[in-house]
Amino acid sequence: MNIALIGATGFVGAALLEELLSRGHRVRALQRDPAKLAVRPGLEVRAVDVTGGQLAAQLQGVDAVVSAFNAGWSNPNLYDDFLRGSDAIADAARQAGVRLIAVGGAGSLFIAPGQQLVDSPAFPAEWKSGALAAREMLTRLRADRSALDWTLVSPAMHLEPGPRTGVFRLGGEAPVFDAQGESRISVADLAVAIVNELETPQHRRARFTVGY
Repeated sequence: MNIALIGATGFVGAALLEELLSRGHRVRALQRDPAKLAVRPGLEVRAVDVTGGQLAAQLQGVDAVVSAFNAGWSNPNLYDDFLRGSDAIADAARQAGVRLIAVGGAGSLFIAPGQQLVDSPAFPAEWKSGALAAREMLTRLRADRSALDWTLVSPAMHLEPGPRTGVFRLGGEAPVFDAQGESRISVADLAVAIVNELETPQHRRARFTVGY
């Protein structure tokens, strides 16, 4: 497939780029600074500001857009900037008529009836603004009444470096826990799950999560 990838130099985006290329997909990386990515077989890099109003034109000819957009964890305006970028990406996908797979956080997963992870007292303060923005992104996608073909992926509670095993479990609204009671996934396996969803859609207009 021809896949547009946003955030290809980030923690999740870099893993997605490797997974997509390893499976023979052609990737159009949309970057504010294209110099951060070296030219490789199967990779096209374009200079794009996702909030600049030209994103829909850059999605012409692709089968889907995968967004690992991040407005920067140290950004004092993270909440507003994340939502502005996420809304622009969804609008562009809608205009271009392409599928959108967006990477959100684990904060909107339910850890108890009526309680999401981001609302728990132990949730780290430094991640809260981004988690709240990702939760609002999911809320806005679910409220969308257009024909936008979207999927949101929430990683496990602990997203970490690690090997690509290809062995994990999928979940819906609650974290997936392993035998030790931990919710974990390597970034490489998160990328596997996302590309699996691209190739064989199972969660259209829905959210899913992944863990060991």
